[in-house]
Amino acid sequence: MKIYPFFLAAAALSVSAQTPQIDNIISQLTLDEKINIVVGANRLFELPPDAAPGMPARPAPDWEAIGKIQSQKVKPGVVTAFTEGRVPGAAGELIPVERLGLTTMILADGPAGVRIDPVDGHYATAFPTGSLLSASFDTDMVESMTKAMGNEVKEYGVDVLLAPAINIMRSPLCGRNFEYYSEDPLLAGKIAAAYIRGIQSNGVGTSLKHFAVNNQETMRNGVNANVSDRALREIYLRPFEIAVKEAQPWTIMSSYNKINGVLASENRWLLTDVLRNEWGYDGFVMTDWWAEQDGARQIKAGNDMLMPGSVHQADEIRDAITSKRLDERFLDSCVARILNVLFKSPTYNRYEYSDAPDLEGHAAIARKAATEGMVLMQNDDRTLPLKPKSKIALFGTSSYDILVGGTGSGNVNRKYKVSLDEGLQNAGFKLDKNISEKYTSHVAEHKAKTEENFWTVPVVPELAISEAEAAKCARANDAAILTIGRMAGEGGDRHTTAGDWYLSDTEKANLDAISKAFRAAGKPVVVVLNMGNIIDMKWDTQADAILHAWLPGQEGGNAIADVLSGKANPSGRLPMTVAYNYTDYPSSANFPSSDGVDGSVDYDEDIFVGYRGFEASATAPAYPFGFGLSYTDFTYSNLNAARSGDSITLSVDVANSGKKAGKDAILAFASAPESDVAMPVRELRAFAKTALLKPGASQTVKMEIPVSDLRYFDEFEQTWKLPEGTWTISVGDLSTQIYL
Repeated sequence: MKIYPFFLAAAALSVSAQTPQIDNIISQLTLDEKINIVVGANRLFELPPDAAPGMPARPAPDWEAIGKIQSQKVKPGVVTAFTEGRVPGAAGELIPVERLGLTTMILADGPAGVRIDPVDGHYATAFPTGSLLSASFDTDMVESMTKAMGNEVKEYGVDVLLAPAINIMRSPLCGRNFEYYSEDPLLAGKIAAAYIRGIQSNGVGTSLKHFAVNNQETMRNGVNANVSDRALREIYLRPFEIAVKEAQPWTIMSSYNKINGVLASENRWLLTDVLRNEWGYDGFVMTDWWAEQDGARQIKAGNDMLMPGSVHQADEIRDAITSKRLDERFLDSCVARILNVLFKSPTYNRYEYSDAPDLEGHAAIARKAATEGMVLMQNDDRTLPLKPKSKIALFGTSSYDILVGGTGSGNVNRKYKVSLDEGLQNAGFKLDKNISEKYTSHVAEHKAKTEENFWTVPVVPELAISEAEAAKCARANDAAILTIGRMAGEGGDRHTTAGDWYLSDTEKANLDAISKAFRAAGKPVVVVLNMGNIIDMKWDTQADAILHAWLPGQEGGNAIADVLSGKANPSGRLPMTVAYNYTDYPSSANFPSSDGVDGSVDYDEDIFVGYRGFEASATAPAYPFGFGLSYTDFTYSNLNAARSGDSITLSVDVANSGKKAGKDAILAFASAPESDVAMPVRELRAFAKTALLKPGASQTVKMEIPVSDLRYFDEFEQTWKLPEGTWTISVGDLSTQIYL
């Protein structure tokens, strides 16, 4: 191994003591070496012109040169200009400056587990996706789960995980909602902060993304989001602010889109004035991949690292500095911020990663985490949990080919996945042999003709079930389970069409036949939703129970069976509003475009996103934000709220008044006094999760609301203000049935 004397000296220094050393390093760097640090290693060769849709076309790649680089097997600890051989499937890295001992830094996707190529058995755990994590309303669980995820990041030789993604669920049709957390900024920010703390406890970094207002995939490479200053501050920037202040991610990823006419990666107000000067962020900012327009403008804005790196970006920076259009101090600041993070990284500190994390142990963690975020949306006559050893007629192709995660950078190359048929049998249930064999054969036949890749996870077409088949199953089984699956992901949004937002004709016919047959036989129908988001729910009266299982990761089938059997008591709550009609959503008139021509989207709903909009217009939802049932009952009492200095302390007693052990999520909302300013009817201001309470047990749950969180942003004066008067604090969910 080649050792650099400077490396040994720098590695022993604490992060807080590095500023003089960083200044010393910068003074020794040439202009080209500085550019090497800020422009990613892909600048060593050019990618195909169509590699980044919507970005400027570039020269064709030198595939021979690329092949030579990628074929090199690089040993751990060896400084290299491109380490594809070291971490197959890594998303990007730095170009090292070997003469000064500055190593590379490896970056890898993604939010549901580290995304690496499955070379030599190097699989990673596919954990539950973001929407499930937020539905848990449990920051402790999220932090515990991501500690395991972060261990895989470190043991596979990665320095920074490109996650979490916390853009607001402005529309239920956003393709990447499975990665995101909520329509509510407080919930999104708190879950993200817990995620970051868990990952970074391993001594590796995160990249909080996509900063900011990246709320759709349609035209994402340059769509212009026209959004008010108030909505920006209170809704779209707020989760990032919470995550930055509470967890300090090592890096932040700027988004592709424009915000009020300015590209996010070239927006100095966003990246410097707000992020650093107001919020005190001390990490570095990287671009999203191939977010290219002008490298010099990105550097001037405070976008420190340009990923994955292009020759023209380096040229633009060099030309701007040599012509004195760009002060070199802007570049020096970017280099300094990158080095400050580099010095903490495992690669720089020569960590000898094992390539062998505890995948079996992490799978058990993923299974437990998945049960914590599943939402019981309906449970008529206590249909669930199912009786032990029940005979089940299992319908739906995704029952036999479960969807564990979305497409794109959020997909994980796992070793296996447990579908629901396997999970139910593992739990002791007996499946109808005839119907299961029919589905198994259909799934196998379809999968033999398709292949999963970065952009596409093929969904097996639904099988048609005749009324005669349904009636035969109803006579022979104790219950029916029908899974409805939806796939979505990076690069495209969903649509209000049959088979997407609405049930397909086959799905409707199947549900009709199954519901009619089983109800005629006096037997229940359970519907499992296997998707990262939501769909139209007008069919819900045909089901006796509905469990939203989200995209639950590789142990999904076991986790769903744990909930259906009662081994785990569902305690998740909806992190988004489910409307009766798609047009009830405040964003529906302006998604994904307001003009359909120039890629402009007007956020006319302003701050009234999600439940804020439903309550402001008195529009009743099908299922409100925060809704979720349990196998037991909880009683709330003794709600107290007291102001102490800059904080409001809440306490409420929660008792398990039912017959089964369970957890409950407590949501606290604040309502402002009357004023001349338009304020939401209620806003989520705190939440907590109880411990597992046995029947008859109780817990006093305490929460804190900073008084500053009650402020609104005055656009005229460009400042935060607190409405004076009497505030109301309420606890429960937005069904208004259990309020204190």
